[in-house]
Amino acid sequence: MVNITINGITFKADKELTILQAANQKGIDIPTFCYDRRLVPHAACRICVVEVEGLRNLATACSTPISEGMVIHTHSEKVIKARKNTLELLLSDHPLDCLTCEKSGECKLQTYCYEYDIKENIYEGKQHQFPIDASIPFFYRDQNKCILCGKCVRVCHELQGVGAIEQMERGFSTYVGTAFQMDLENSVCVSCGNCVSACPVGALLPKSKEKFRLWEVSKVKTTCSYCGVGCQMELLVKNNRVVGVQPVDGVPNEGMLCVKGKFAYSFVNHRDRLKTPLIKKDGRFVEASWDEAYTLITDKIVETKGKYGSDVFGALASARCTNEENYLMQKLFRAVIGTNNIDHCARL
Repeated sequence: MVNITINGITFKADKELTILQAANQKGIDIPTFCYDRRLVPHAACRICVVEVEGLRNLATACSTPISEGMVIHTHSEKVIKARKNTLELLLSDHPLDCLTCEKSGECKLQTYCYEYDIKENIYEGKQHQFPIDASIPFFYRDQNKCILCGKCVRVCHELQGVGAIEQMERGFSTYVGTAFQMDLENSVCVSCGNCVSACPVGALLPKSKEKFRLWEVSKVKTTCSYCGVGCQMELLVKNNRVVGVQPVDGVPNEGMLCVKGKFAYSFVNHRDRLKTPLIKKDGRFVEASWDEAYTLITDKIVETKGKYGSDVFGALASARCTNEENYLMQKLFRAVIGTNNIDHCARL
């Protein structure tokens, strides 16, 4: 442990921490674009710079380790001036379409420009004219809005392990692209959408069939139903309909989802989805209560077991259930019904 001071607050912190991590532990906010706790520090965006007494230049909080006696200022006049200059440079070649951009309300560039009172372009920037890549069925890629923080590239390489995208060219011509400049659909991209979840601006956006703003939706935390891993996610709900999905940054998935968990949620709103149990009466299915359904199942099991014995029963468990549910399934058949005739599909 070492003693450090941030904005006049002196405290002990683990010497293995960076300035940003130590500040976060104390609830001290430092703006970031390229930082992600799951990734190797990159220090590319320069928005997290802070002033450290004794250092000649401003330090990037995300990559600078703390040391004994360090005195740090996160919002000094020098720091604010540097951050404003960074934002002004980013904004100089960024489309000013916040009124229609779907990221409005959760775009970090928009948030920080408001916080640091950036209202207009003071530099005569040149707008990019990259074509929008809509080849993937699940999301758009608009390079004109990219701020080159590199998070999407690092998530693809370090977390997803695919490496479908890289930063290409240099200077003003830099862009995030694929091998041989192919569109995403023809690249090695697996459409997981983890780059979309990580993007701090509107460069990567899901192809939603329903328009919504962040403040219009409520978030409902739930478990993905596509396999037994138990990935945690938040359903974005507007007018009692699921309009999007965001991964939860916690165990077991640590902010990651597969293509099914991220984008394949429309079945929830499907008009043919069963919402109550159905029992066949007089040759046709009719809606029933849960009590009716459970009673019918129990009666049939007891009747059949008494007539033919336990081993006429068989159970097929599913990978789309949680591990706990599958455990209960086999326990029911082995301990209650009395048969070992149970199997698992081991796939979807």
